[in-house]
Amino acid sequence: MKIFEYAVLRVIPRVERGETMNVGVILYCQARDFLGCRTHVDDVRLRALAPDLDVDGVRAALEAVDGVCCGGPRAGQAAGESLGSRFRWLTAPRSTVVQPGPVHSGLTADPAAELDRLLDVLVR
Repeated sequence: MKIFEYAVLRVIPRVERGETMNVGVILYCQARDFLGCRTHVDDVRLRALAPDLDVDGVRAALEAVDGVCCGGPRAGQAAGESLGSRFRWLTAPRSTVVQPGPVHSGLTADPAAELDRLLDVLVR
């Protein structure tokens, strides 16, 4: 078993209302050299929370997070950074519509399977 860290990605359409909806998970496991992200956007629930929300903009922000996790040209300037640096950058507090929650940790033998499990438990 190896230690991993994760954060839930959430949509906060109007910060002043304090309402959020989980839309993804980022998981980092240094021992397995793994950084990944899984997302799921439920359009109906999001529109119920915020009818005027730019759902395409939310999807674009989530695709950008995925690009940073995957590396390569999609990661932009972050491509040259270590996985740990990319995870810290992605989980840093920000005041945008898509925000990371607090970082939590756990143990896993399979980071990719754990990421799928967390998406099912925390998002779907």
